[in-house]
Amino acid sequence: MFTGIVQDVGTIESLASREGDLVIGIRPSALDTTLVKLGDSVAVAGVCLTAVSIESGCLFFDVSKETLSRTLLGNWQPGQGANLELAMGAQDRFGGHLVSGHVDGLATLIESEASARSTRMRFAGSREVAAFIAEKGSVTLDGVSLTVNNVMDTQAEVVFDVNLVPHTLGVTTLGRLTTEDSVHLEVDMVARYLERMQECR
Repeated sequence: MFTGIVQDVGTIESLASREGDLVIGIRPSALDTTLVKLGDSVAVAGVCLTAVSIESGCLFFDVSKETLSRTLLGNWQPGQGANLELAMGAQDRFGGHLVSGHVDGLATLIESEASARSTRMRFAGSREVAAFIAEKGSVTLDGVSLTVNNVMDTQAEVVFDVNLVPHTLGVTTLGRLTTEDSVHLEVDMVARYLERMQECR
C-alpha cells in the first residue's frame, strides 16, 4: 500500500526483455536503497513492482506481460525518470490517500497553464474511469496523489483538472510533461469498491 507521496525520482538505467517479460533497472537519486529488501513492493511511476535484485545502488524489477499490456513501461527508454515510493509502513504518516499501485488506465495531458504560482493541468481519460473521478476527490497520476479540481464528461472521454504546486512540480516527473504525454492513472480505491458494491446489488 502507498500514499502517493513521491520520495524520489529514479533514472531508468536498463531494460532487458526476458521471454516476453521485462526486467527494469532503476537508479534512485536520493532514496536509500538499503531500506529496500528483496521482495519489497515499490511504486514505480504509480505501478506496484517487486524488487527482485539490488546491485550497486540500482533496483531491478520484473515486469510481467500483463503489466506491460496495461502500462507505459514497455515504451520506456534508458535515461528517463520515474517517480518512486516505498510501501507505507505501519507507523508512517498518511500524507496522500490510499494508493494500491494498480493502474486503472492512462490519462493524456491536453492542456497546461500557469495558475498563480501553481500549474493547472488538464487530462483526458477513457469513459471506463469516468465514474470514479469526482470533483475534490483523489486521483493518482504516475504515482502522485492529487486532488481533482473539476470534471467534464463527454461521450468519448472524461476530462479533469488538477493543480500542481511548485514543490510537486520540482520533486516529481509531472513537471516534465508536455502536451500529449500520457501518464498512469489510478482512481480512488474507495470509489472503486463503492462502484463494485453497487454493481452487485
